[in-house]
Amino acid sequence: MIQVTNITKTVTTDNGSLQILHPISFTVTEGQSVAIVGASGSGKSTLLGLLAGLDTVTEGSIKLDGASLETMDEEARAQIRGQKVGFIFQAFMLVSSLTALENVMLPAEINGLNNAKALAIDALEKVGLSHRASHYPNQLSGGEQQRVAIARAFITQPKILFADEPTGNLDADNSLKVEQLLFELNQQAGTTLVLVTHDNELAQRCERQLIMSAGQLSEAFAQPASERAS
Repeated sequence: MIQVTNITKTVTTDNGSLQILHPISFTVTEGQSVAIVGASGSGKSTLLGLLAGLDTVTEGSIKLDGASLETMDEEARAQIRGQKVGFIFQAFMLVSSLTALENVMLPAEINGLNNAKALAIDALEKVGLSHRASHYPNQLSGGEQQRVAIARAFITQPKILFADEPTGNLDADNSLKVEQLLFELNQQAGTTLVLVTHDNELAQRCERQLIMSAGQLSEAFAQPASERAS
């Protein structure tokens, strides 16, 4: 499903080149749940953006469901994302001029689904926000905006769901609700789940944990189902 081969990421700063990611290789099979963990600044979110085709590698190759992202221009990568990927952004990335309902409907409309509104209402209901459907992002709390972003990512039931700190802005009750949604989608729809998190309990619910440290993938291990948190 995801095949990463010797990827690096280098950016140019006022002080010269800065290598954010050193050569990294790993594979995620279809339907797996994977947590990327590590200290702030270790390169977790950068790696997640590369995997989703939101940014481009400096060197190396990423195959997403057989498609080589590094060979594509932005338009082609956007098409792949629209067809196969859901992404939960840490910064929400909601459209300020659209209501919560309209924000959630957007991916379904782009994909030409005729029942976009009904799907969006159902998605908002699942995250406990159907009563806020007509509100705009600036009328919602940070936690509510996060749940709208999660509903938007779920609406098309993507083959691959990427999530950057999906519970980072939520209280304990809503964190648990979102966790349940993430793993229901993973298990019931066979969606491949890759998430970045500082939440150890959430990470432990995943089948695998990839440990990032100073731009390097220092350890990867699989956790037996019998030992996974439920």
